[in-house]
Amino acid sequence: MLSACFHSPVGALTVFEEDGAITSLRWAEKESAHTALLDQTVTQLAAYFASELQVFDLPLNVKGSEFQRAVCDEMLKIPYGETCTYGDIAKTLGVSAQPVGGACGANPIPIIIPCHRVMGAGGKLTGFSGAGGVETKVALLRHEGAGGFLI
Repeated sequence: MLSACFHSPVGALTVFEEDGAITSLRWAEKESAHTALLDQTVTQLAAYFASELQVFDLPLNVKGSEFQRAVCDEMLKIPYGETCTYGDIAKTLGVSAQPVGGACGANPIPIIIPCHRVMGAGGKLTGFSGAGGVETKVALLRHEGAGGFLI
């Protein structure tokens, strides 16, 4: 699997490409490769953190169950600077909120698939699977100007 590292305000991020799609983003520093897709991903991440990009336009391949992919598809619909709850996604999918929370926590491509925009009931801050946990989630939400109560 090819990878490229990007140094962001929330730490070193490594994106992984397989078969022409982004499959993972992890908080880690790995040696970088250069492919058109990895270069495009790093460029888009830089634009996102410079507040010049609100919607990523990259081919993604979420490896996981059909349910995991469905939850990721719903997260991709959450606009930049806005949030929703696990319950909102659960209602859309016709399931309970608990498995949605598990699928959000297992999101293999955080930031690009914006699991940081998903909150607990009543807008309560909940965990975040990226390095730094909830503090990183808050930093990403602040960056986007989401959740006025956080700013």
